Amino acid sequence: MPDISGSRGRTPETNVIDFRAAEQLLAARDPRGAVKLLDGLIAAHPENTAARLLRARAFFAAAQLRPAELEFSIVLEREPDNAFAHFALGRTYERQLRPEQAKRHFRLAAALDPNPRYLDAARFDA
Repeated sequence: MPDISGSRGRTPETNVIDFRAAEQLLAARDPRGAVKLLDGLIAAHPENTAARLLRARAFFAAAQLRPAELEFSIVLEREPDNAFAHFALGRTYERQLRPEQAKRHFRLAAALDPNPRYLDAARFDA
């Protein structure tokens, strides 16, 4: 995980606790609670790609598709070989009824990682 050490009065421990608590909230199906915790962490550390990816997942789970799209795009600017981020952005576009953009990212995900979910979404046989 990227460094999430303290700034703006936050301690490294607080950042780690907030990140882990946000993971737990997302797992417990409280994506809005996860977003609230991650907002402070990202405000203090906008370069933290792990926190941005988790916030993108939380936005997606909360059906906040435009913010999810933005966060997944930021992650991909920093990590263009992140297969999961491509797959998740594809799902985001799919839910926004943007199939051509979704297909592009599903295929990039499958090309980067032959995960069966990614390959199925890419629909290379269609």
